[in-house]
Amino acid sequence: MAKFDIIAATGCPTGIAHTFMAKEALEKAAAERGLTIKVETHGQVGVENELTKGEIAGAKAVVVAADKDVQAERFAGKPMVSVGVSKALSVEAAGKLIDRALAAKGDDSVAAAADVEDEVEEKESIGHVIYKHLMNGVSHMLVFVVAGGVLTAVSFLWGITSFDSTAADYNTFAAMLKIIGGIAMNLMVPVLSAYIAESIGKRPALVPGFVAGMIAIQGLPVNADTGMIDAGGAGVGFGFLGGIVGGFLAGYVILLLEKVFAGLPKNLDGLKAIFLYPLFSTAIVGLVMLGISGPMAAINTAMMDFLKGLSASGAVVLGLAIGCMCAFDMGGPVNKAAYVTGTAMLTEALAAGVGTDTYNFGTNFMAAVSAACIVPPLITTFAVVVGKKYFSQEDHDAGVVNLILGCTHITEGAIPFMTKNIWPVMPIMMLGSSIASILTIMFNVHDPAPHGGFLVLPVVENGPLWVLAILIGAVVGSILFVAFKKYDFEKNQKAAPAAKPVEASKAAAVEAPKAEAADFVKVENVFVAEDFASRDEALSFVSNQAVKAGIAGDADAVMNAFLAREAEGTTGMMEGFAIPHAKSDAITEAAVIVVKDESGVTGWDTMDGAPVNVAIALLIPGAQAGTTHLKILSKVAEALMDEDFRATVKGSTNAAEIAKTINARLV
Repeated sequence: MAKFDIIAATGCPTGIAHTFMAKEALEKAAAERGLTIKVETHGQVGVENELTKGEIAGAKAVVVAADKDVQAERFAGKPMVSVGVSKALSVEAAGKLIDRALAAKGDDSVAAAADVEDEVEEKESIGHVIYKHLMNGVSHMLVFVVAGGVLTAVSFLWGITSFDSTAADYNTFAAMLKIIGGIAMNLMVPVLSAYIAESIGKRPALVPGFVAGMIAIQGLPVNADTGMIDAGGAGVGFGFLGGIVGGFLAGYVILLLEKVFAGLPKNLDGLKAIFLYPLFSTAIVGLVMLGISGPMAAINTAMMDFLKGLSASGAVVLGLAIGCMCAFDMGGPVNKAAYVTGTAMLTEALAAGVGTDTYNFGTNFMAAVSAACIVPPLITTFAVVVGKKYFSQEDHDAGVVNLILGCTHITEGAIPFMTKNIWPVMPIMMLGSSIASILTIMFNVHDPAPHGGFLVLPVVENGPLWVLAILIGAVVGSILFVAFKKYDFEKNQKAAPAAKPVEASKAAAVEAPKAEAADFVKVENVFVAEDFASRDEALSFVSNQAVKAGIAGDADAVMNAFLAREAEGTTGMMEGFAIPHAKSDAITEAAVIVVKDESGVTGWDTMDGAPVNVAIALLIPGAQAGTTHLKILSKVAEALMDEDFRATVKGSTNAAEIAKTINARLV
């Protein structure tokens, strides 16, 4: 059975993009460190690459990057770090998580931390715990909303009232689609409630969770004539918010009952699961939910009135709010809040029926949300096509793929672009999305389908105007994005003067040929016969040489950048190698400096405990932190996996040979 140094589990509410982006980042970060890893994904299609008990037992540490329940209790006792999936979307961030997990101490908690500071962080992150439970419910709910909403919308193709047997445009097949879609949509709140509860109290919490969700739909039934509680009466539902409250209530009631019944004999465990838990939890949760139905209905009504009030303030106010929320974190918590609110409004709209004010507002709101979610990926597509020379080939390829993602309502494709330059890319995305939302509302577009992007255009009222609104938002955003990239490109070119000639190192052979201009490692920046007493002395030497070579303007700033990176996690690797890297505005051009110490630098933490003989130091301008930095780092890390590469660099005393060997791997 294969063993892995690191095991991980990733999962996001929708299970579409974040889940697999985090998986890729973790795998690349592990490779950089010479570690083996297996990542289990909890996507929309279920669990893939599932971890076995043997793999869990054999792993050195665990990384959980998820906003949904991934059964973290399986990892109890293992050194572990647990964060939201958004904390693992870049290779650098994923690397930090791996370092923290390796430094953590194993105990009986599933939230072990790397140090005291991290322990405080984990203990205080109750918000993430609540969010994780909530998103577990949302992720299970969304598929019901999408299936039900799209089927309901498709039924309208035969006519707005084609489901009504008394209408002139009645169609039997359309009526059946409407029935199926309605059933799926009506399951939205019970499923939301049940799987919030399941995330907290596991399987026993499903029963009270479903019951709580059903009560949230129907409210407290009252007889209209007597004014008394009556099972045959009618109640006022409190919908989506009630489902959330009911889910948390059901989950924590199960945890309470587990403590209450903890003293029962072990041979009664079966009785607890099949009888005691469902009976008592359903009774308690049901009574509480019926008891709070009045206040919850009032809160639900107030929330809807508030949203309608924003609409009354004008399309600009409502569209700006929707656009900014959807583009703020590209599928993260804020985006999901806007989207789930849209689906809740749409559910009420479809229940109210075509032609009602509720229907018109809900479908218009949903159209604005969808437009805002579609725009960010399209901004990147237009930008990489128009301003191709300002983007790397990797970015260009990702931007082209985003055309498909954007057209199908998958916002997450824009995340890699935003993480490289949060400012001003995030505001640009928010502006583009807001423009699309505002125009969608002004154009009176109505979308009765909660997902699908342009695939549901046939059922969108005023569809051509909707596409126009989205294109305007995307074009404006792409123009601004290209303008920023052009400015950034030209600034970096001006800030990178030609390399100054310097005196050859005492270690560089006189007959060594000069490096090509495109080479990151120049012969004069390879030092093969040094003797360092400590890691900091080696890094100080590199910092001073960077200034002498014209690579940087301030040795202290470079040294501080090196130390800041080491504080996040050692750059010591295995078999005598280290890859220190400094990202600083004091560095004027990307370069690599190599230092060798045959006796070995002690005190530099490495993965195998061996002293460092070769340090391949990366120096990156601050503006290139998310591009050149990651490219060089990944190339060097990949090269260190090659035994021949390690042997050549470690065994050679010829600066030219070392420079040539490393440069060949940086192409």
